[in-house]
Amino acid sequence: MSSEGAPKRQLALELGHAAQHGEADFLVGEGNELAHGRILSWPHWPDPITLLIGPAKAGKSHLARIFADRSGARFAGVDDLERLAAEGGQLPLIVEDVDRRGYDEAGLFHLLNQSMRDGRSLLLTARDEVAQWPLATDDVRSRMRRAATFRLELTDDIQLSQMFVKLFADRQVAVDPKVIGYIVARMERSAEEAVILADLMDRLALERGTAITRSIAAEALDRRQRVHGAGSDWDTADDE
Repeated sequence: MSSEGAPKRQLALELGHAAQHGEADFLVGEGNELAHGRILSWPHWPDPITLLIGPAKAGKSHLARIFADRSGARFAGVDDLERLAAEGGQLPLIVEDVDRRGYDEAGLFHLLNQSMRDGRSLLLTARDEVAQWPLATDDVRSRMRRAATFRLELTDDIQLSQMFVKLFADRQVAVDPKVIGYIVARMERSAEEAVILADLMDRLALERGTAITRSIAAEALDRRQRVHGAGSDWDTADDE
C-alpha cells in the first residue's frame, strides 16, 4: 500500500525542560497562601518545626526550594537524620516526603527533639496527615502534632489555569488561553493531573508537529479518561 498522501508524523524528541522554582515563579492562591506566607516569614518563626501537607504536585517541593534559597537550608537524605541530630547546630534542614521515603524513625525522632531543644528550623513535607503516617510508635507522631502545619490545595479554576500557564512556560510553549480554559473545565481537578496533562499535550503536539490545539487537548483528556476508567495511574514523582 502506498504511503503517499498519508499524514506525516514527527518523532517526539526528549528535549527536556527546566521547571522554574524561584520565589517569583510560585503561584500563590487561596489554597496555598498561608503555607507561602510561612516560608516567607522565616527567620521569624515562633516555633522551629514546619510541616507542609498536600497532594503530589501541589507545590511543596517548590516551597522547600524557596526556603532553601532564603535560609541556606540543606536537604536531608534518607540515611542522614540520626547523624544530623547528633551533630546538632543551627543550620536549617529540609526533610521531604517524610511519610513516603522510609526515613529511619529513630533518627527522625532525635532530629525533631534536637530541633525543638535548640530552636533549629526544620521544614518537612508530606502528602498525608500525620495520623496516617506508617509509624511504629507514637513518639514521632506526638512530636509532629506540635509542628506548625500548613496544607496546600488547588481551590479554583483560576489557580488551575495559572498552573497550566506556568507548566507550558517551563517548556517554552505558548498555548491559547481558550485551550487552557477548555481543558480546565473538563479535567480531574488535581495538580498532579495538570502536570500529566501538560506533559501529554506537549508530547502529542511534538509528535504531530503542531501547536497545542483544542483537538490535542481533547485527545489528551480522552486518553486520561480511559486510564482512569481502567483503574490505573501513571507513575509520577512528587512534587512541584
